[in-house]
Amino acid sequence: MSKSTIDSKNIKSVNRGKEIAKDTILTPNFYTTDFEAMEKMDLSINEEELEAICEEFRKDYNRHHFVRNKEFEGAAEKLDPETRELFVDFLEGSCTSEFSGFLLYKELSKRIKDKNPLLAECFGHMARDEARHAGFLNKSMNDFGLQLDLGFLTANKDYTYFPPRSIFYATYISEKIGYWRYIAIFRHLEKNPEGKIFPLFNFFENWCQDENRHGDFFDALMKAQPRTVKSLSNKITIGGSTFTHPLFDYFHRFRYFLNNHPLVSKLWSRFFLLAVFATMYIRDQGTKKNFYSALGLDAREYDQFVINKTNETSARVFPVVLNVFDESFYRRLDSIVENGKRLAEIDKKDNQKSNKILSKLPIFISNGYQLLRLYLLKPLDSKDYQPSIR
Repeated sequence: MSKSTIDSKNIKSVNRGKEIAKDTILTPNFYTTDFEAMEKMDLSINEEELEAICEEFRKDYNRHHFVRNKEFEGAAEKLDPETRELFVDFLEGSCTSEFSGFLLYKELSKRIKDKNPLLAECFGHMARDEARHAGFLNKSMNDFGLQLDLGFLTANKDYTYFPPRSIFYATYISEKIGYWRYIAIFRHLEKNPEGKIFPLFNFFENWCQDENRHGDFFDALMKAQPRTVKSLSNKITIGGSTFTHPLFDYFHRFRYFLNNHPLVSKLWSRFFLLAVFATMYIRDQGTKKNFYSALGLDAREYDQFVINKTNETSARVFPVVLNVFDESFYRRLDSIVENGKRLAEIDKKDNQKSNKILSKLPIFISNGYQLLRLYLLKPLDSKDYQPSIR
């Protein structure tokens, strides 16, 4: 198989017969975390449920699911140029996102296996699933003469640090929102097969069950949070440099106390739900809208369905969820989408950089205001919120 890598300002690309994928594939973030804190996690408060979930992972229900068939032969050539470009962009982003999850889970599994074997095994199984997804997507990219060099991404992508608790919040929501995105597309195309532009979508029903199981794992892991850490670190990392002093232990204990306070948990729940929902909505309504149209989906209706269902599911684990039923919720998100179009128009103008910054400043302020108002919306208390999924 021919090999290609991704353009970089610092590293020359290697291209042997394949086109070089666009830099936009580097947009999804790669993450790292505090491995020492993870290996010290006390799972005893919810170990039985975690062991049951791990047993589900061991069964590997989708072991033989991701096998390409004859439907893929020549499918890429049937797409018109515009649809091809939209679908390739979807493949690039999805493959990089899946690979990002693989890297995080694999590293966690490797780092904590000696001191926290149950947690390490669960992360190892999830890394297996994510690698399988990324590989399957990469094979579809190969149909279009493209291939992501995942080794290059591993070595050259910038990694964003998140503390463990933030990883749990963000990844739980991402896995659950992934489930609802995939199952919504699958069910739509099942009823409207004329919108199935590529055979990849035939695999989404089983695929989304992997996402659902991953989300259930983080659900169970967060239920163990009241007794997360047996002992805390005397290390602290600032700007990529690690410092050691006994006093830092007290800093971590204070931070741990704050993070486990009920009020703080509610604030973080709202923050991460809004961050994930807003990112998806703004992206889909801005740059991805035509992709969903190619599938025969109304992007706005699709996103609202996915957000509402993910919010509903999140009420099982978070103390509060967002009030997505407030009439201002989607109206404010739509305002940010419109602001994005204005920003794009400014970028097209042949103005000096300083003039562009000044022109964009009021729009950035407007976006910040809209997000703040969304965050300050009175949330729904999960114990009073009785979604159908409960």
